[in-house]
Amino acid sequence: MRIFSGIQPTGRKHLGNYIGAIEQYVHHQDQGEAIFCIVDLHATTVPYEPGELRERLYDTAAILLAAGLNPERCVFFRQGDVPEHSELTWLLSSVTAFGDLNRMHQFKEKAGAQRDLVSASLFTYPILMAADVLAYRADTVPVGDDQRQHIELMRDVAERFNARFGDTLVVPTGVYREVGARIMDLQEPQRKMSTTGGTEQGTVLVLDDPATIERKFKRAVTDSGTEIRRDPGKPGISNLIEILAAVQGTSFEAVEAAHANSRYGDFKLAVAQAVIEHLRPVHERYDGLRADEPALEAILAAGAEKARSLAAPVLADVRRAMGVGPVA
Repeated sequence: MRIFSGIQPTGRKHLGNYIGAIEQYVHHQDQGEAIFCIVDLHATTVPYEPGELRERLYDTAAILLAAGLNPERCVFFRQGDVPEHSELTWLLSSVTAFGDLNRMHQFKEKAGAQRDLVSASLFTYPILMAADVLAYRADTVPVGDDQRQHIELMRDVAERFNARFGDTLVVPTGVYREVGARIMDLQEPQRKMSTTGGTEQGTVLVLDDPATIERKFKRAVTDSGTEIRRDPGKPGISNLIEILAAVQGTSFEAVEAAHANSRYGDFKLAVAQAVIEHLRPVHERYDGLRADEPALEAILAAGAEKARSLAAPVLADVRRAMGVGPVA
């Protein structure tokens, strides 16, 4: 089984990123042939500062490594170092429907937030996301729950390509975490935790110090009543239950049973302490990894070489099937 997923280098990584994506990478690197990349090309679809992009990329790489991603057990690279992604994006655009792109929820959300320029790349980036996966004939794509529409699009693209040009690409399957798939903002639990659209006090950053994490959880919005249980009418407590279940590797029911007699304040403190302990290994390893940028570059370069050896034959097959370039 071949596994692929990518993570944006923009923004500071928060608890939702860690539980929903980063931990899944670490888990899946031992489940098959795993390929993971930091998608810097995707980051150029919205306004950004070049220097900050590079800094955030190193931050993200160091967090992934500190979390347990092992370049000896997976292919780990920077998307922009593998040009096959860009060429395959253009070729796949010929079998991607304009209407499908126009219906993408994330395009509408991000386009609405732009004041000056809505780039063409923001509209077409789902094709790049499809190319990221299809370039490696990946079977499985571990992603967050908010990426379901993108997975369906890449499946449609692969099926449409195969129907028109012959069986060339693998149709991938998305894998979504059952517990911790959507971590919500602690201050506005109806919204997903985010460093761009969320609240500062409601967003727990992976690199927040223990005191800051504890303070944010103590101030987390709860609901009326006193019961510790998941319920559509109790989004604040439901979110805290989900977080605790995810970091403890247990079920919602087990969390509810263990804290049936807890008060809200005590429960929030218990969640904070569990999160602090869960992130402790990352905090202990991150600084040393982040300080050595040449080492990070060497890891990413070695991974890119491996990635190109996997993607180049797929791109060659796509070109051949489409009649692009000389006859092989």
